[in-house]
Amino acid sequence: MADLEKKIDIGDGAAIPDPKDKGLLSAWWIALIGTISLLVLLPLIKPDPYGKVLQFIPDGILVTFEVTILSISLALVIGLITGLGRISSNRFFNLAASLYVEVVRGIPLLVQLFYIYFALGRFVRVPDIVAAVIAMSFCYGAYMGEVFRAGIKSIDFGQTEASLSLGFNQRQTMAYVILPQAWRTILPPVGNEFIALLKDTSLVSILAVSDILRRGREYASESFNYFETYTMIALVYLLITLILSKLISNMEHRLSHYERR
Repeated sequence: MADLEKKIDIGDGAAIPDPKDKGLLSAWWIALIGTISLLVLLPLIKPDPYGKVLQFIPDGILVTFEVTILSISLALVIGLITGLGRISSNRFFNLAASLYVEVVRGIPLLVQLFYIYFALGRFVRVPDIVAAVIAMSFCYGAYMGEVFRAGIKSIDFGQTEASLSLGFNQRQTMAYVILPQAWRTILPPVGNEFIALLKDTSLVSILAVSDILRRGREYASESFNYFETYTMIALVYLLITLILSKLISNMEHRLSHYERR
């Protein structure tokens, strides 16, 4: 029962290949081998345009990871503050955090991107990539807030009582006792959100940010090879997602093995 209470179910990320789920694990291997094979064979069989697409998008891959890493880092900070606010006994802090989660999660990410870049751009003009990072982190901060809240709540209240009995105050208890333990529970869903955010970065191409999709659109508009271009773009995204999902699966396995010890 304790294991069920500690599990945080986040459903908007990738399918994580669990060793216990033989079907999903087999599907992961088939998808990985198939994706790599296509990425290698298509440019060899038809260098123009498949090979040219791969040569055109490497800088877009770097921009995609740059936006993703910056956004997830800021989202973690926002999420921690929001999560603490959601469990706070301070009514104002709790209401502000709850309102932020309710409002942000009720507005599509694409609308938030448009709003920050175009609507607020009438008053404060920010660079494309900065607007993208702000919008992505602001949106995912709300989801991270719920992850942190659930992770903190999963720690038995006896840990808090024991810490307070040893002379720690509430802040010290949260910083030195609760959060370090909650972090092990939080890490897997954070990794899942990382993958979800990486996929959602494809939306920032509408802000003229030169990510993978933007670079693909630029090539397709010049060559008119839309089928070939978007085939390669989809395969690149799929390969990145498959690799990251396996890394998260390994991390979850190590964490569960560590907890059993």
